[in-house]
Amino acid sequence: MAKQDFKTLLQNMAINVPKVGDVVKGKVLSADRGEVRIDIEGVTTGVVRGRELFVESREYANLKADDEVEATVIDLENENGEMELSFRIAGFARAWDNMRKYMKESLTIKAKVLSANKGGVMMQVGAIAGFMPVSQLSPDHYPRVTGGDKNRILDKLRELSGKEFEVKVIDVDEKDEKLIVSERAVWEDSQKAVLEAYKIGDIVDGEISALTSFGAFMKFGDGLEGLVHISEIAWQRIDHPKDVLKVGDQVKAQIIQLDHSKIYLSLKRLVDDPWKQVKDKYKMGEKVKGKVLKIEPFGLMVALDADIHGLAHISELSDDPIANIHDKFKLGQELEFEVVSLEPAEHRLGLKVAGVKGKAKKEEKKPEAKEEAKTE
Repeated sequence: MAKQDFKTLLQNMAINVPKVGDVVKGKVLSADRGEVRIDIEGVTTGVVRGRELFVESREYANLKADDEVEATVIDLENENGEMELSFRIAGFARAWDNMRKYMKESLTIKAKVLSANKGGVMMQVGAIAGFMPVSQLSPDHYPRVTGGDKNRILDKLRELSGKEFEVKVIDVDEKDEKLIVSERAVWEDSQKAVLEAYKIGDIVDGEISALTSFGAFMKFGDGLEGLVHISEIAWQRIDHPKDVLKVGDQVKAQIIQLDHSKIYLSLKRLVDDPWKQVKDKYKMGEKVKGKVLKIEPFGLMVALDADIHGLAHISELSDDPIANIHDKFKLGQELEFEVVSLEPAEHRLGLKVAGVKGKAKKEEKKPEAKEEAKTE
């Protein structure tokens, strides 16, 4: 009878023959000269060599005889008649299994920042490359850049390269090799116990830690940080938090919302709303002095005092058409206005330049125009 090769012999034996891609278990026979030889259940000898050793994993470092291991079959018989195996494939499969476990059980693991792009940082998470979006960085590492300049944000992210963070796995997709991790999730867990000491309505002392176009961040308590939205900084309209605050300012704020680890604060609610007394200070039809704070295509923002600002619509600035509002009015210019509307609940006060007929004149003209049209 002709000598059968090992592959044919295996196929004829009444045992559970592994296939390419299967994970098999065995005991290490030897581990030297850049290869690991494994006894596969007494049936055959397998070998792991070269890149299939999966040297990135500590799990396969320092193997010795009789250690039990798992490997993936990549060839039933190599040129030496041995089963060709891979720790790399089995290791990656196990690594992805671990990632799913970490996510399911909300476990904290360590990961190292490899590189950065404008969306976040690439990380080495065990044996797998993962990604952490900017939004998932903790407040300590979040790149706060005035104006949101993407190049400056990228520079800040690059400074994190080489650092090791504690993270949680929040998304696993082995098929697309996508792994998303979060440092913020770990930070949020650490804040839960601290946050239990606070409730909505509490007044806290703190320090302004950062300013952005949408608000100011304030640190307080034991490492906590909250956001004061621009609409909660002052009762009057401001264009940017830096108009009234600077980093390092010591302030008091009120907690107005607690959303998991997100804390929202208000500065203005600790000050009486000046609009409650606006009808005591200003009357409909009254003439008042005002300073132009801002010039918009639709009209002028005008300061009547430190707290009360009004709007003079472009239709209330002149009886003649205005070609360019910037040519007629200047920032800081003081003019006499007339109060034409008062809405304290909405924090609105309407003005017109004193002496201008404005809307009233236009409304008078409308019927005349219609009559002329009829006579024609």
